[in-house]
Amino acid sequence: MAWHDVSDGGPLRIQESPLESARFGCAVQRLTVPTGSGSSISAVREAVAGSPADVIVLRYPAEHVGWFAELTTLGRTAVLADCLVYWRLRVGEGRTPEPSRDLRTTTSVAPAAVRKLVSDIFASYGNHYMANPLFDAAKALAGYREWALRSATEGRCLALRSRSEREGEGEPRLLGLATLEDAADGSPTEILLAGVVSGAQGRGLYAHLLKAVEDRTRARGGKEVVISTQGHNTRVQRAWARYGFEPVQALLTVHLIRSRLLRGPER
Repeated sequence: MAWHDVSDGGPLRIQESPLESARFGCAVQRLTVPTGSGSSISAVREAVAGSPADVIVLRYPAEHVGWFAELTTLGRTAVLADCLVYWRLRVGEGRTPEPSRDLRTTTSVAPAAVRKLVSDIFASYGNHYMANPLFDAAKALAGYREWALRSATEGRCLALRSRSEREGEGEPRLLGLATLEDAADGSPTEILLAGVVSGAQGRGLYAHLLKAVEDRTRARGGKEVVISTQGHNTRVQRAWARYGFEPVQALLTVHLIRSRLLRGPER
């Protein structure tokens, strides 16, 4: 979910999600309550009542601690799927790592390499889809690959690679990937997906990836970088804190599922 969708202070909005609907074989809609929107649980109730979707993926500010109990009374099965935590960095304040002669970044990444990187980095990532018994884990991972490929084809991708690989001898050794939503009209650059391959973790490479994003944002005139993850992903949040990011917002994700879809076959 894009940062501007949850931070613009506008009214709640519900919209079709055709990619997710096609991927999981059921009608999916997204219902978003932005921070500062002033929307009430009554407005959420009305939107849910009017939705024809099989699954509504609802995200709302976590400070509405009483809403979940209300969501269990709407005639659907309410599944608490995750707590999404947003962090922010002001460009120029990152605690950048020492330069490495062995690393470089590139914006040119072949589709096959993007698929391979995402499959490795996010193979066991506990995302909100995993809370829904209707959704298949392999299809969720395929969705992450498609998401990253769209960013790569649009030039919104940074890959970290080793300089020690000799040019022209086999494939470059790719170590990490970050896909981006670039700043527009003064809004922050958002890191959509980012990580280091499993065989290269624990070597401080992730900070070099963050530095590449910060440098790109500065070069484009941007002032902030934002990134998000599920609340349980404390390891990466520690890395963000070390680099200079600060937490700014938390949202709860609830899947509202037509209960009949969760029932087993009648005997």
